[in-house]
Amino acid sequence: MSDIIVIGGGISGLATAWFLKSRGRDVRVLEAGAEPGGCLKTISDNGFLVDTGPTSTLFKEGALGELIRNVGLSDDLIEANKVARNRYIVKNGKLVPLPMGPGAFLGTSLFSGKAKLRMFLEPFKGRATEEETVAQFVTRRLGPEFLDWAIDPFVSGVYAGDPDKLSAWAATAKVYALEAESGSLFIGALARAFRGKASGPQPRGKLISFLPGMQALPAGVAEDLHGLVTLDAEVVEVEPRANGGWTVRTDQQEYEASEIVLSTPAYHAARLLAPLDSDLGRELQSIRYPPVASIALGFRRDQVADPLNGFGILIPSKAGYVTLGALFSSTLFPGRSSNDDVLLTAFIGGARNEEIADQRDEELVGQVLADIGPLLKIRGEPHYQRVTVWPRAIPQYEMGHLERVSRIDAALATLPGLHVRANWRDGISVSDCAENARALAEKIANAKSEPRGTRGTRGP
Repeated sequence: MSDIIVIGGGISGLATAWFLKSRGRDVRVLEAGAEPGGCLKTISDNGFLVDTGPTSTLFKEGALGELIRNVGLSDDLIEANKVARNRYIVKNGKLVPLPMGPGAFLGTSLFSGKAKLRMFLEPFKGRATEEETVAQFVTRRLGPEFLDWAIDPFVSGVYAGDPDKLSAWAATAKVYALEAESGSLFIGALARAFRGKASGPQPRGKLISFLPGMQALPAGVAEDLHGLVTLDAEVVEVEPRANGGWTVRTDQQEYEASEIVLSTPAYHAARLLAPLDSDLGRELQSIRYPPVASIALGFRRDQVADPLNGFGILIPSKAGYVTLGALFSSTLFPGRSSNDDVLLTAFIGGARNEEIADQRDEELVGQVLADIGPLLKIRGEPHYQRVTVWPRAIPQYEMGHLERVSRIDAALATLPGLHVRANWRDGISVSDCAENARALAEKIANAKSEPRGTRGTRGP
């Protein structure tokens, strides 16, 4: 019998297993796919290095730093080009730099004079008295133009979501906390900055990837687990044992474990847990995952007149395009293309365009080229293209999400030895997944070390 079985070999599951192992627990990972990583997938093809899922993550040491150092990936860690600070919003058919400071904000054409004055009133707005959508929260505090031309494209870039449906409490928790703490986003941000200075130098977040691409992270963690990851092992059933512990069945083998960690998308967790608790299964199944297509396009450098000196372009829904945005991948990180080429990675689909799941690859490429071609002054056709459609891409933290998670936790508390750790809760980024994995590993390890009879109810 294993001590703990982790079901799912994406970054959440692998990180959870690694932190558990580092704390002395006997662990095994069962992954349905042929390689570890889940949506972190990198392909080297025809001189291009393509991340078909997440292309980077924000890095502030912490759990992710501990993971990277200890699995031997420090030498492969790369920081984004300094020009990544430049981000462009599409407005009136042109690329407008997103203002990154007070002077740039006052001079930008992205917002009207009235909208700029409106933002100075932000500290005088009251706190929310009930859950709001991201759209309601931003409009109340900063005004409709800031929603339309800044937050809407940001939400599209992170969640591929709809700000009229996403919960401000859940999807923008760190920003919402500024209001909860200080009654103002601006005052709250200043207060945090002063507290940070008082406590000494703080690590600044930086955008990172790896020389071989983002899949290097799960591959490195899996390798460091030294044979404890079983691939091509789809779990078809989990069952509590009468004398304690769990039975885990794959399509080929049966395992027994004292505890299990479900590190799968919510809809997979729903399939496994619905036979044990139908209400729990329904709660998990109700978390929405809209489809997103990632489209890598390679051009000769002389085909693209735009200098591509930035992170990429974000396209607000109000601008009237179908494409959500595009990254300047070969600008961001070295080795993504040859010096004679450029690589762009565009995204299309999401919560407001779920029809893309039924479109052919050539239709998706055609739509992206029609949208971004004039914006970036592209001439001719790409000489390289790769379309990756994720039918269920990013979990949506929509209204009521935190209440749903609370109900899920209450149901899980009746199933001792069962934990969940995945990006459908507590944050969707790679860094969030690593931080949450470490927290769960510490919780499980600490519970194991307590004298019998002193444990509280275990949950995720």
